[in-house]
Amino acid sequence: MIPVNEPLLAGNELAYINDCVNTAWISSAGKYVDRFESEWAAYCNRKFGVSVTNGTAALELAISVLRLPAGSEVILPSFTIVSCIEAVLRNGLTPVLVDCDPKTFCMDANHVVARISENTSAIMPVHIYGHPANMERILKIAKMHNVKIIEDAAEAHGAECAIDGKWQKCGSFGDVSTFSFYANKNITCGEGGMVLTDDNELADRLRARRNLCFGKQERFFHEDRGWNFRMTNMQAAIGCAQLERIDDILRRKLEIANRYHDGLKDLSIMTPYVESWATTSVWMYAVVFDESISYDAVECAQKLMKRGVQTRPFFRGMHEQAVYQQLGLFVDEVYPVTEHISRRGLYLPSGQALTNDQIDEVISAIKNTLGT
Repeated sequence: MIPVNEPLLAGNELAYINDCVNTAWISSAGKYVDRFESEWAAYCNRKFGVSVTNGTAALELAISVLRLPAGSEVILPSFTIVSCIEAVLRNGLTPVLVDCDPKTFCMDANHVVARISENTSAIMPVHIYGHPANMERILKIAKMHNVKIIEDAAEAHGAECAIDGKWQKCGSFGDVSTFSFYANKNITCGEGGMVLTDDNELADRLRARRNLCFGKQERFFHEDRGWNFRMTNMQAAIGCAQLERIDDILRRKLEIANRYHDGLKDLSIMTPYVESWATTSVWMYAVVFDESISYDAVECAQKLMKRGVQTRPFFRGMHEQAVYQQLGLFVDEVYPVTEHISRRGLYLPSGQALTNDQIDEVISAIKNTLGT
């Protein structure tokens, strides 16, 4: 079976883990936590990095420190992972959805304009499958309406977006920006996440809240509420080793994408599109099967599994999730692009450990499945 993703731990990961064990720094303090926070922030051209347990925690924590008005609205894409909605709801805010761009699958900035209201307090752009959202446009909208930007860069390690002709890393755009370091991400800690910001006050608040808001003078005297969202030194050690190889990782991800593109370009499949103002980190090589193909993505995934190829379906739109319908959210809302790609889309094996021979096997399995 060719796995949809397999991490590649080909650098100093084991040496750094052994260092943690040998020195007994295995919990949430230690040199690798500090190093990973500072180095990842610097890579993304940010001043402060605050590590946490995972990307979902990063979103929840990031939103909490902005102190947005209770019940106010956060605009975000329907085509995203459930973590985004949960972070909004768990902070006592109201999610407002928009459809996605049919080429990049990121939130459609034109729809954001239409959904802005006097109750809007923030916009949450999500960079999907490694392609940046249109940050130049979204930043202008946010400035015009004086709302915050919560940037979800969980899938966009190393991707870039041009702002006024200047290239900037994803993770550098938000009042707060979040990352995931789950096992399938370009940079992994196994589990883990981080919040980036340039605001010293927000950074202090992030550090306090991820650590139960222990008192500075008297440890067990609490003036605010927080979480235990701490990353361990061992997780950070893996992240440090991964970051040392970031250029090689991104180069290999592009090689994987180009090989897929060459092999699939003549089929009835929409392959990843990259805007002229963006570079992609190719978190996952995502394809959408044309309507001319008689079966949907679920059936195609089953056929590919029988041929030894593991895939994953696209996100199901948040407006179609039963749990939110039961809460009275998004009732009768329709987002045609999200609905189309969620039914016709799969992402293919894209992990760093994937070999060229395996890529060719996947291409052959798709061609055989489609009868070409």
